[in-house]
Amino acid sequence: MKLLLDTHSFLWLDAQPQEVSAAALAACESPDNELYLSLVSAWEIQIKTQLNKLSLRVPLEQMIQVQQADNGLQILPITLPHIRELSSLPLHHKDPFDRLLIAQARIEGAYLVSADGVFKDYPVNRLW
Repeated sequence: MKLLLDTHSFLWLDAQPQEVSAAALAACESPDNELYLSLVSAWEIQIKTQLNKLSLRVPLEQMIQVQQADNGLQILPITLPHIRELSSLPLHHKDPFDRLLIAQARIEGAYLVSADGVFKDYPVNRLW
């Protein structure tokens, strides 16, 4: 199964795994699943860190490297089909990071790993 981590899921998986639901944590740790972090999440983390809205225990690059080594994390680039998919999504909310994650999950056939309840309003497979 292909799993795309929401930004908070990635942060929790790295620093506070107890915050991740048991089902999501088991899926993320299973070697049978492919684990992805979107560049949109890395971008969001970097922006929030620079604006002092988010504090990281280690630099973002180090966090990603640890998750790549420990959980086989792969980086999902943003492609034109992901951008085009945005036009098919209803405007339930306007967070551009969330909307792009939803579009990517749909195009990639991935489950979006997220505790965010707003995703239930979108046509996307969500795991939590």
